[in-house]
Amino acid sequence: MPPFGHSMRMSSPVFQILLCWGLGWASLGAQSTKPNVVIIYADDIGYGDLHCFHPSNRLKTPNVDQLATQSLRFTKAYCTGATCTPSRYSLLTGEYAWRKNGTGILPGDASAVIRSGRQTLGSLFQSAGYQTAVVGKWHLGLGDDQGANWNGFIQESPQHIGFHYSFIMAATGDRVPTVYVENSRVVNLDPQDPIQVNYKEKIGQEPTGRENPELLKMGLTHGHDFTIVNGISRIGYMSGGQQARWVDEDMADVFTQKAIQFIEKNRQTPFLLFFATQDIHVPRAPHARFVGKSGMGPRGDALLEFDWSVGAILEALQKNGLDQNTIVLLSSDNGPVIDDGYADQAEELLKDHRPAGPFRGGKYSIFEAGTRVPLLLRYPQKVEPGMSNALISQVDFLASFAAMLGQNIDPSQAPDSQNQWPALTGKDKKGRAHLITHTQVGNMKAITNGTWKYIAPSDANPFLKNTKTETGASPQAQLYHLLRDPAEKNNLAAQHPKKVIRFSRLLASQ
Repeated sequence: MPPFGHSMRMSSPVFQILLCWGLGWASLGAQSTKPNVVIIYADDIGYGDLHCFHPSNRLKTPNVDQLATQSLRFTKAYCTGATCTPSRYSLLTGEYAWRKNGTGILPGDASAVIRSGRQTLGSLFQSAGYQTAVVGKWHLGLGDDQGANWNGFIQESPQHIGFHYSFIMAATGDRVPTVYVENSRVVNLDPQDPIQVNYKEKIGQEPTGRENPELLKMGLTHGHDFTIVNGISRIGYMSGGQQARWVDEDMADVFTQKAIQFIEKNRQTPFLLFFATQDIHVPRAPHARFVGKSGMGPRGDALLEFDWSVGAILEALQKNGLDQNTIVLLSSDNGPVIDDGYADQAEELLKDHRPAGPFRGGKYSIFEAGTRVPLLLRYPQKVEPGMSNALISQVDFLASFAAMLGQNIDPSQAPDSQNQWPALTGKDKKGRAHLITHTQVGNMKAITNGTWKYIAPSDANPFLKNTKTETGASPQAQLYHLLRDPAEKNNLAAQHPKKVIRFSRLLASQ
């Protein structure tokens, strides 16, 4: 007698049921082998801000430190730009932001700079069968050429470029509109109180930081003096949407809870979570349970709040039995900034804490501290914890994860992304041959091979207006040996003219 399956006709109901069961089991088996991916993307956290990267700092970040003991820790990891929007653009698209117009620091009412049909990290994972989400700071614009419709469905949002779910702020905490956007609609919007946003002229009668400084609970050092929301004045004017406005002190809780809900909802399916925190961007207004805990004022307290968010995400993975099959990647969008417009005593209370670690500069700067960022990658049983000196750029995340997933990328859309999966997983100790960093201050570029760094000449101001931040600008070419001189104090361009020529030509050819 033939085996049971051979005696059945393929069209029979019983065969179809068994076939479905078999496919279901196969599907479950396939899903269980696909690792989940959680990218924790900090805002304005420097290489030295995290204790695991600069142990001499007195501020402890215990959850990040614990993650570091389980991770591969990279000492030569870079974002592509020294400010928010460019780095996020490059990470998601695999293209250096300086190649595309309109990728500077965007106002809160900017149109989307990544449009439908563009391959992104989100769409890459979608095509591999993943559920995808972005939670937190977006700052890549929303809406079509006419901008976002804050009072209805918003076109050209994360849903249109690869994310099944999104719960975001449009831009930054210091810019209007000060509302959350969930799946292309403003959260808790009262139709009888429509939102208006304007970055050119005042609208409505709401008080501003410039006209009504007595209403502020957080003073100003420069800028940020337009519409007041929650006692904090912002960049840009806004009217309406009173019921929808966020409370800054609750923001970390709101974003972290939304991220955890996504994890719990998708614990049976492979997922990508891009968790982009507001912390520690200005205005630094951490929850009351963190206030005063760091001894460094709001900036230090916000660092503790960030560390708490990391711990909550890791705990959620563990509680749902996902920690052993989830890649956790933690990094930052650019280097640190101390005074960024609000009088929060960040500079006065810094003491011996060194946000940039051993490096020079910070956010906005072409020096190392502008773009050398922390990077941790945890992949249990697949990646050995330790330290790597491989040269890594966030622009390579797209091609690297494509290789991991067995997916193809369009090189015409992601011209700068390289498959560095072997380096990210510790198999390759070298990483990139070279990478480019950029700051929109003076449109400056630099190129490094991890040992030598060349900075192209620039006529920009060597210091950022109203601050002590060094931009790195110089009318002369700059060449530094980063291994011997990580603080970029000794310009060796005159001693190595051939290297200057070689690096300048290489940079120009990119």
